[in-house]
Amino acid sequence: MQKNIQSVRGMRDIHSQDAACWMYLEDSLKKLSNRYGYEYIKFPILEKTALFKRSIGDNTDIIEKEMYTFADRNGDSLSMRPEGTAVCVRAGLQQGLLYNQRRKFWYLGSMFRHERPQQGRYRQFEQFGLEVFGISSVDVEVELILFCNRLWRELGIENVLQLNINTIGTIETREEYKRELVSFFRDNIDSLDEDSVRRLETNPLRILDSKNPNLKDIISRAPSILDYLDDGSKEHFIELKKMLENLKITYRVKPTLVRGLDYYNDTVFEWSTDSLGAKSEVCAGGRYDKLVSLLGGHECPGVGFAMGLDRIVSLMQQIDVNYNQKTDLFVISDDILSVRSKAMEIAEGIRSNYPDKSIMIYTGNGNFKKQFKEADKYKAKVAVILGDKEFKNDSISAKILNDDTSQTMYTMQEFDRFLHNNLV
Repeated sequence: MQKNIQSVRGMRDIHSQDAACWMYLEDSLKKLSNRYGYEYIKFPILEKTALFKRSIGDNTDIIEKEMYTFADRNGDSLSMRPEGTAVCVRAGLQQGLLYNQRRKFWYLGSMFRHERPQQGRYRQFEQFGLEVFGISSVDVEVELILFCNRLWRELGIENVLQLNINTIGTIETREEYKRELVSFFRDNIDSLDEDSVRRLETNPLRILDSKNPNLKDIISRAPSILDYLDDGSKEHFIELKKMLENLKITYRVKPTLVRGLDYYNDTVFEWSTDSLGAKSEVCAGGRYDKLVSLLGGHECPGVGFAMGLDRIVSLMQQIDVNYNQKTDLFVISDDILSVRSKAMEIAEGIRSNYPDKSIMIYTGNGNFKKQFKEADKYKAKVAVILGDKEFKNDSISAKILNDDTSQTMYTMQEFDRFLHNNLV
């Protein structure tokens, strides 16, 4: 007997109650994006490796260690997308969507990084993001934060999430800060771990984002980027904080919150939690006014965020969010071909008249007891029963499940009123 083929490490199947939670979350994101006026954009899984090398940079963990990269049959270097922002910019430039325009996009899909699998972290992971182009004012950053805040509230996880904000200034002022930061860490190099020593030469800002608890003290004593801001960045950050306070959004200024990519500027933010171990961020965003020009376009301000849906699902499951998919109506019928055909016709009619409701019908052989058990399994609110008696009398029976009311037979006209009273 041949051995079963297993899934690739760090990639998994989603089914049963997990799938119901995912559907609930994805549906919430799609509806909320529409409510905020964002337009859907979908892009390929495979991109040219050069896109990520130019945007993310060669001296990053993503490029050096994590990307799934290979040469195709033509010898072109391709990569499975590790993140969505650069891809969204590439798509916007290629399709002529960004020049001298204001655009707001949302995307949803799989990203790929070869990392060590752990809680809420997989090599194929699901990401949702919003990206805004052509708007440089602080209010659009606040809108992104409000979007997240509303999502957490509607998912019921707002009490386990903390908003952290910071500003990293302009690219020019950040260069002076980097020099001071490198000087400080070189003077304390014996306190750094191996990763931080490597980053000291390539990407020193990422040291501030280290999750190594042994570096907490040295990082707390490092120079603060808030002391190296120009007047424009200071005013922008003041406006952000004032708007958040006016809207009663609780936040914490976190001076060590940075983005290790050079195209970021000014506002950066994240939502973090203490409920998922060391990898506490579930959503991170920031302003990237130089990325569009870096990838070949005209100067165009940009800002956005990405959230890791795997971690959000873990949070929802930890606090037992009521995400279970429910069935509004379950159709049960006698096991006679003509009756089953009529039952399917009735189910199709109900689906047409109530398109936003979940209507199930029992398929396969099964007596009434077995079919009612199936309706209970799917937590159906209403059971509709078509037996031989109902079929011959051109009528139908219905029962509110998990209720003391008895099963009642209705004429078709009476049944329409019953549905209106119990499904609307």
